[in-house]
Amino acid sequence: MTTSTERFDGWIGGLGTSAGLRVVVGHWPRSPYGPFTDVMLERPDGHRVLLAPTQQVADFVSTTYTFDEVRLVPVAMDVDTHTAHLAAGDLTATLTLGRRTPLGLLLRAVPTMLATAPRWIATIDAIARRVLPGVRTVGSAGHGRTEYYGARDLHRITEATVHVGGDDQGRMTDVDPPVRFGFGSTPTTPSWVRITALVVRTG
Repeated sequence: MTTSTERFDGWIGGLGTSAGLRVVVGHWPRSPYGPFTDVMLERPDGHRVLLAPTQQVADFVSTTYTFDEVRLVPVAMDVDTHTAHLAAGDLTATLTLGRRTPLGLLLRAVPTMLATAPRWIATIDAIARRVLPGVRTVGSAGHGRTEYYGARDLHRITEATVHVGGDDQGRMTDVDPPVRFGFGSTPTTPSWVRITALVVRTG
């Protein structure tokens, strides 16, 4: 039996809006597909949309998660210490990143080799579900693959403005109800999480 692993290093941001739109951003400076950012949206009626910058990224993400619609659009994200600016098709967002949380401090204290080891990630899944309701660290990625999320840092998103087609989506809210793209959601409280994601295929 052979095993292959694809590794993605970056950040995942999740937030809700008072208009009912829930937004999850994956910002991946290092991946098997080069640097990219993708955006997952869930509308108030439950319609799930993927915004992807290339067909290759769209194919990978849409076979790993579930969407009702996939769009190829230009996606760009600029991140500095306190702010993240996103443009994806007709969606724009500016996120204000807060200070590292106490949980973020704990995550940073875990050595990288341990924090990104599948056995460790699987072991802490039950703890993650209790500390951050809706969050899972391991689950099926479909097609005989398993995905592991190794969280390595966490900041709160303290403020956000989101526009779609020029329409303001209102004030930032919790991610409630949880998004339904895959085996888990983002933290309920708007968060910016440092992640190493491993997609492991065995066969």
